[in-house]
Amino acid sequence: MTTGPEPTPRSRTRALIAPVIKAVVSIALLWVLFSRVDTGRLWAVARTASAPWLIGGLALYLLMVVTSAWRWGLLLRAQGLRFSLRALTSSFLIATFFNNFLPSNIGGDVIRIADTAPAAGSKTLATTVVLIDRGIGLLGLVLIAAIGATIGPRVFGPSAGALGAGVLWAGFAVATIIAAPAVLMPRRFARILQPLRVLHPEWIDERIGRLTAALGRFRESPASLGGCFVGAVVVQTLLVTFYLAIAQSMRIPVGFAELAVIVPITFIVQMLPLSLNGFGVREATFGFYFARLGLPLESALVVSFMGAALIMLFSLSGGVTYALRRSHQAR
Repeated sequence: MTTGPEPTPRSRTRALIAPVIKAVVSIALLWVLFSRVDTGRLWAVARTASAPWLIGGLALYLLMVVTSAWRWGLLLRAQGLRFSLRALTSSFLIATFFNNFLPSNIGGDVIRIADTAPAAGSKTLATTVVLIDRGIGLLGLVLIAAIGATIGPRVFGPSAGALGAGVLWAGFAVATIIAAPAVLMPRRFARILQPLRVLHPEWIDERIGRLTAALGRFRESPASLGGCFVGAVVVQTLLVTFYLAIAQSMRIPVGFAELAVIVPITFIVQMLPLSLNGFGVREATFGFYFARLGLPLESALVVSFMGAALIMLFSLSGGVTYALRRSHQAR
């Protein structure tokens, strides 16, 4: 059996240093933000949160996870793999737990790949499906963010854009142009990857072959890709509504139209590998846009932190699911 190249000591050192740097950035940003707010007022706003609204927000987040699992299932079926929605949702819950309690979101993808690789008969195929799912999800996020940034000046004024609409539309166009040939012309895409053979010819050739076959099957099933993209847009809409429920729970005067600008752009910004799970960067972006609405920084921080807290609380269900699975496997 062939294996990939072993990690070098330098790569292991970088892997250790990166989380430390991200933690320092997050702590520094949060320190600056908290130095500018009245913490007593912040906690006072948080204590007014309505439990029914927060429970509704958790229900919306559950619906978002189920939609994400359904979308993933569409791509698996295009590869001739059939999983029940219950099984995929269970896997997605566990992935959400690992994403929120590890210093990166790679752990969750490893769970999803491990759960589908045995049926796929190939880790490469399982990985390809997850990466395609990730890519389409990112396209949906960028599209919503671009639309939000386009209408942003009408909502927030001329200086609304933390990310300009032109940059986001260009990013969406470039990503689409890059992704389309991979699906429409998988063999030509495989030729682009040939230079990677210098790393480990046999290992790379085997995986390029499996990747090419998987992309060819996606080309034969455009409905699965289209459905996955529609699902990605629905997921982003549910995420905006989730934050709307949080704001409404504390009677913070921000509506769906405003959050349709703020939330997608916030998630785009926090994807930059600068902070630990987006902490600090996310709060700073919320603060930037809330200031354009004439809302205090305390409101921005409490909405951001409440959203993060609810997501982490929800993700504990994935930890319970994982523990039950391990217990079942042990028996």
